[in-house]
Amino acid sequence: MANGPSLSTVTRSLSLLDVLHANQFEGKSFDPEILEETEENFYRGAPPEWLNFHISEQAELDGTGSPFIKRDGYDKLERQIHKLRKHPGISIVKLFHQPGCGGTTLAMKVLWDFRKTLRSAVLTDSTSDITKVAEEVVHLFTAGSRGDQKTVLLLVNGVHVLEDLQVSIIRTIANQKIVTGMPVVVLLSCIREDADLKSDDVFLQEVLSDSEKNHFNDKKTELNKQYGDKCKRFHGFNIMQSNFSEAYIQEACSVFKTIKETGIQEKPQLAAFLSLLNAYVPDSYLLESQCLDVFKHANVGHRDISLEDRLDDFSHLIITIQPDGREKRVRMAHPLIAQCCTELMAEAGVTRSDTAKQLLTCLCRDKVPQSLAAFVKYMLTKRRPKEKECSASDSFSRLILHIKTKEDDSQCVSLLEMATNMFDRNPFFPQALARFLCIVLRDYDQAEMSAKEAKQRDPQNSFIADTLGQVHKNRLKNLRRPAKPGGILALALKAIQAFEDEERLAKDEVGTNVKRNFHDSRFFNSRGMFGFLQVCNLVYDLLVRQNQTWREVLTKKVSLDSALPSLGDRSLLRFDDLIYRLRDAVEKRCAFLDGFLTYSKPDIKEDDPEYISRQTLACYRKYVGDSTSSHLKEQGADLIQKLKLKQAATTTGVLSCLDRECTESDLKEITTLWEEICLHKDPDTAMVNNIFAHIMLRNMGATQSDCKHLTAFKQEMHLTDKPEAHMLALLLHWPTGNEDTCILDLSAMIKHTQDLYKQAYAKYFRTRYLRPLFFIGKGQELNRIVHITVLEESAYQAMKDWSDEKIFQVPSIKERLLKVQGEIREYRLFATVDGKEIEVVANLRNSLWRKRKVSFYLGFTIEGPVAFAIQTETADTKGKIL
Repeated sequence: MANGPSLSTVTRSLSLLDVLHANQFEGKSFDPEILEETEENFYRGAPPEWLNFHISEQAELDGTGSPFIKRDGYDKLERQIHKLRKHPGISIVKLFHQPGCGGTTLAMKVLWDFRKTLRSAVLTDSTSDITKVAEEVVHLFTAGSRGDQKTVLLLVNGVHVLEDLQVSIIRTIANQKIVTGMPVVVLLSCIREDADLKSDDVFLQEVLSDSEKNHFNDKKTELNKQYGDKCKRFHGFNIMQSNFSEAYIQEACSVFKTIKETGIQEKPQLAAFLSLLNAYVPDSYLLESQCLDVFKHANVGHRDISLEDRLDDFSHLIITIQPDGREKRVRMAHPLIAQCCTELMAEAGVTRSDTAKQLLTCLCRDKVPQSLAAFVKYMLTKRRPKEKECSASDSFSRLILHIKTKEDDSQCVSLLEMATNMFDRNPFFPQALARFLCIVLRDYDQAEMSAKEAKQRDPQNSFIADTLGQVHKNRLKNLRRPAKPGGILALALKAIQAFEDEERLAKDEVGTNVKRNFHDSRFFNSRGMFGFLQVCNLVYDLLVRQNQTWREVLTKKVSLDSALPSLGDRSLLRFDDLIYRLRDAVEKRCAFLDGFLTYSKPDIKEDDPEYISRQTLACYRKYVGDSTSSHLKEQGADLIQKLKLKQAATTTGVLSCLDRECTESDLKEITTLWEEICLHKDPDTAMVNNIFAHIMLRNMGATQSDCKHLTAFKQEMHLTDKPEAHMLALLLHWPTGNEDTCILDLSAMIKHTQDLYKQAYAKYFRTRYLRPLFFIGKGQELNRIVHITVLEESAYQAMKDWSDEKIFQVPSIKERLLKVQGEIREYRLFATVDGKEIEVVANLRNSLWRKRKVSFYLGFTIEGPVAFAIQTETADTKGKIL
């Protein structure tokens, strides 16, 4: 095979990957001063450079130094990577770490030690074009020639790009028709946060094991001999060697205790800025030029004095880094030092809010470097990921929360106001201000003004628009009781208009074309719809509590005009349009969210918060399923309303019956009602819903029910233009070996189902994981169709989950489902059906690397058939799930 460009030529062309060569630094000589400075910087707290590992390695070979210290997680990471090298495809290893615990150092040490057997590289910018990153990874994998493939070990900071990166790499490999039997890439994900760990994950904390303590103590003795008194400045090393001793950190930061006597001057001012940034923003820094600006009014006659000399007694707490010849970056030596200094400043009377305001005043007046603007935005607006129900601690950045608890609310407001005014185009500062005014102070007038300011700065951003709706909703929620109906409806109207505007903006946002950050562009913003329903819940509760007549009005059983004698206020007629459309608007949004939650979830490992479905269902029951509405005059409308009482008036409603824990009696009534509707209006849709209801009834374990429309549907195929009907047709016609030959062109039907899905749902579901709704089982006709809840119940009892497909190892599930035969080739999966090959999607695309005969279980999402638990088929035995 012809050789391509050399590895060195390829690596020079890669703009997004920092590639570590197998022979890095070999045969190269260095100025001893450079080596000493690199080592000193590292021990003081600078991030490691590749040269640090080379220096340590050479010292060990020369017998002049001990091995580089590896924290306990190293061996586990090494074993995992060795194990994963035996599996084709893409693998992920996760390293969680608290700031300043050596997580990045450990990850880089792993890359260094694998550099000769793998192609080690670091992703330099995790917000880059994922497609280009994938192309560069594949280019590195095949560098030199097609016959010289070598697995890439790629260090990635964070987790948000992993899923997209995997998909993009697989697509790139397939498009280039590259054949390989080895893993293309092992992604080493370095994550700076706590987490619920799986057994394979590694987590570094602020505590050393006994063996780690011994290693650090030995290294300290060695460094003392080599560097003498300089070791007192090696804070990065000393903090870990002392097992993160608070006493050591306090002593190192003791210079800050003199501030009470001397007052705040340029030296402590700069240290305070750096401390605040490093305490609240990971990997933050100031450029050296920005640091010197702090001194621009002092020492006028001594402009050539270095920054370190200017800092004097504070200099040992600060390190300077110069990456790739760019401008020098300055930061505190360790995050714990930054936190301690910030606290000492506060004790001296220089509060966090004072320091933050001084930082804005001093460094953000003129043109602000992009890096600093991003750090300030993170510091003031970055919220923690929400968990389940929203709480106050999830609502604001760590700095704002600390100012709130350690100082007072007014300082939070004035700081956010200052940032809003100084960064006059940034929408996130007035958004954060609006949220604080609304949630904490309940100053809704000012919150409304700030929310409108944020919206004006980014008028097309639906996530920014959400804040205005939330302000109005919270105002309505916290109205003083009793509130007059007119006041309630006036506030509700403003909230509803804001959420409707948000919905409109969300529908205009399409995938990654959104001019916004990477995270938001991957998701459809459904907050507007849910906010609308929350407002309607509040309106119903507030009004019905005052007068039961409102129940009849809001459900459209009676008109507002006819109810006025009972309500006693003719001025309410100005809200007639709003009230008239509420019931139908609620029904429409509930139907959407029901499908959104039934057909999809955030990702394979994560479910939507339970309160969304709970509050959505509550709103539906109040407005739609709580009474019989007299405005329904069409034939069969009374039957539809009865179905609405059961939350089963749509196909999605029927499909989610088991999720809502419907009773067997409910489902029998639902099947009967849909059967009757077949005689009136829209018989095709009614037929589909009737059959689905029978399937749900069978999955509940009910006795055999006579599905009268099954034969007609299978023979006549009166399909609607909805993917649900086509999914049903596929379920009913998929051959199982015990039935007649399939009369459908399954490939064409699957393609049509996928096209209908794209038209109906793709723009809303985007990167959400599509839930398998049904599986093909071993029974006959409807009895062979197994609903997902049946499997989830068995999986829950066996403590297995979907994410790694281990639920398919549960004996009761294996016994229930039918195995389908197929083959993998060219990264595509084909099911063998009636002697024909039908392409199907794999649930885990990482299963598609090797050409081979396979078997799998067949599930169906709203987009069509999906293969689960793909296993290699051999002549005598079945392989493991890959």
